[in-house]
Amino acid sequence: MSAAEALAFPAARAAWLPAPGNDLPAGLGWRDARDEDLPFLRALYGDVRAAELAAVAWPDEARRSFLDSQFALQHRHYAAHYRPADYLVVEWEGRPVGRLYLHRGEREALVIDIALLGASRGRGIGSALLRLVQETALRDGLEAVTLHVERRNAAARRLYERLGFAVEGGSGQHLRMRWPAAERVS
Repeated sequence: MSAAEALAFPAARAAWLPAPGNDLPAGLGWRDARDEDLPFLRALYGDVRAAELAAVAWPDEARRSFLDSQFALQHRHYAAHYRPADYLVVEWEGRPVGRLYLHRGEREALVIDIALLGASRGRGIGSALLRLVQETALRDGLEAVTLHVERRNAAARRLYERLGFAVEGGSGQHLRMRWPAAERVS
């Protein structure tokens, strides 16, 4: 059994987002991630990093091993540092197409990670999910929603800026962005 196969999700979940409602695109939904979803989530991780690794001249087995180890490290980090959290599998017409991981703090919500398969990007799924996160933050009286984006991910950064997020800092390869919910309340 590989290290990635030995992973599991924490038992404690936040259950912060409301159930999918009528204000989402038809066919869009989510559910709690289960341990059985780890092969899909590992493949999603590889899909997200495919362009980055395309330039690396590694044999397929080395690439797969690298992606498995990086996925396992990321998964363990999220599970250890964000408790309780929502670990959600995003579905389109009942098929998994992505993930949305959220942590709600006392004053802010953090989008730990949002990722969609390449074939599902650009269809409004990410926008709809992030708008729901923003609406839920407003509902709960939170001050802000924050997230991190890779500096080189211009498409994601444009999406976040369209939704009202602004860069508030950064380190290394990531920028921290913030959507100030408190300023949206009239």
